[in-house]
Amino acid sequence: MLTLTRPDGYLLSTDPDRLDLDRVHHWLSTDAYWALGRDRDTVGRAFAGSIGFGVYRPGDGRQVAVARVVTDRATFAWLCDVYVDPAERGRGLGTWLAGAARDLLAEMGVRRIVLATEDAHGVYAKVGFAPVEPDRWMKWAAPVTQLTGKEQSAGSPLTVEA
Repeated sequence: MLTLTRPDGYLLSTDPDRLDLDRVHHWLSTDAYWALGRDRDTVGRAFAGSIGFGVYRPGDGRQVAVARVVTDRATFAWLCDVYVDPAERGRGLGTWLAGAARDLLAEMGVRRIVLATEDAHGVYAKVGFAPVEPDRWMKWAAPVTQLTGKEQSAGSPLTVEA
């Protein structure tokens, strides 16, 4: 587990037992454009299968920011669900989270970290992230209805033949 403390007293930890997943669920499902409507069970399963980073306020220890890393812990990682409580923004916590995740993954030997953002490019650029080459990357995404956020049937189920 990683634990870091800034000079101003903010604490960053990867201890999964410290994460306030009810608070994280509230943030993501009500205020994060990429996760609006995400249910609590999905948040719990996502963090259980990832490395979660929490940032905690000096004094009362209340969680004020979160990030999640999906990784094989060897070659590749995806930094996602980075969220800073609106009352704590402007203190560099998002940049600190991204830098801490980058450094922890580099120590593991991970050589490629990706992320997606609509509006925080400057936050990530401060710690070395740069735009990807669009002609090299591809994606697949399950169809989602705009009203419910639930996956639609995309025809026949995916099958694998031996």
